[in-house]
Amino acid sequence: MATRTGSADLPLHGGRVPAWLATRMATLGRVIVEAITLHYGRDEVLRRLSHPFWFQSFGAVMGMDWHSSGITTSVLGALKRGLQPVQHELGLYVCGGRGRHSRKTPLELQQVGERTGLDAEPLARASRLIAKVDSAAVQDGFDLYLHGFIVTSEGKWCVVQQGMSDARREARRYHWLSENLESFLHSPHTAIDGRNRGTIVNLADARAERSRRAGLELVHAGPDRTIHTLRRLRESTSAALSLFPELDAVGSDSIPGEPALLAPSPASTHAVPYPHLRMPARHEVRASDVELKRLHAVLAAAADRGPQDFTDLLLTPGVGARTVAALALVAEVVHGAPCRFSDPARFSMAHGGKDGHPFPVPLRVYDETIRVLKSAVDRARLGHADRLAAIQRLDAQARTLERWATGPGFEDFVAAERARSPGYGGRTV
Repeated sequence: MATRTGSADLPLHGGRVPAWLATRMATLGRVIVEAITLHYGRDEVLRRLSHPFWFQSFGAVMGMDWHSSGITTSVLGALKRGLQPVQHELGLYVCGGRGRHSRKTPLELQQVGERTGLDAEPLARASRLIAKVDSAAVQDGFDLYLHGFIVTSEGKWCVVQQGMSDARREARRYHWLSENLESFLHSPHTAIDGRNRGTIVNLADARAERSRRAGLELVHAGPDRTIHTLRRLRESTSAALSLFPELDAVGSDSIPGEPALLAPSPASTHAVPYPHLRMPARHEVRASDVELKRLHAVLAAAADRGPQDFTDLLLTPGVGARTVAALALVAEVVHGAPCRFSDPARFSMAHGGKDGHPFPVPLRVYDETIRVLKSAVDRARLGHADRLAAIQRLDAQARTLERWATGPGFEDFVAAERARSPGYGGRTV
């Protein structure tokens, strides 16, 4: 049974990703997905995308604003563009998107079915049902505006969709994974990301089976009984979000004997702990956002493995060593265990952020990272996995050095990157 893997607070940010970054994000996203597929298979790509911490880190390493809700839109858009030329070869298809593009998901899935021989109707039905579950069965005050459906040539899939609340200036991201999914109404999410506002109405949870049955009874009993019950619940001690604000000025009736529509089952008294990612509204990255020992380990691994494995790269004046450090963070995105993504801000140390935090996007470093990783993937496809193995060794070395590696303080590191930014072609929006 799929389980909830975590939650996160995502501040809403407007604006667009500039062309100079969007193009690079599409290319880097593609080669990272290709590397994961070569190492672990396409099913692992789905598992990574359905993990909220990895997803946020993935966006951060690509130079997006490390904390914002825009990571969801930009990552899915970058993958859709980047994977399109190689989707048949990889067996990975990205459908849907934001706004009107989300409504085209069933049609796009049908086109995938025509190309692959998959039965697209169950996939389209799953897409529509998932959107209904997160917009109707999970009533948490967020309106869905983005729906991404990623499917493999075997018919396995994951869904990433996002809702927003203009009043709160927040977004909530929902992750789904078809692996081990037994029911759409029995705790189907792998994660729901968003600020914890207390108890919400989640009729898709396994513990809400009694509530679903009670809801059917109310439907069969007619509208009057339903309205009376909902008014009574508004006056109860439930911490659920107000779903009917228009009733606040009307008053409510309490009818004895009505069923407790949202009463928890006994199983709900046991709270299962899960990771919670809190993304602040501020733009700047602070030392408290980063596991400094991991950053030091990445820098130490780059200094140690770089001269041995990336001799040609290090001959590039002014860029080589810095690119190896960026590659080490990319290597962690490809190979790292889930526990290593608890500080997504750290991955913005690879290529900065488009808003200038923690530092401007170093275009020369970014382009070198793409070049080296793309070359490694292309060689691996031809049976020469030496360069891809070298990138994997960067990640292994970082984990080895994590216990005793030291380095500059966080503020010193960021200050040095800002000072070197002009030489790296640093750019912001």
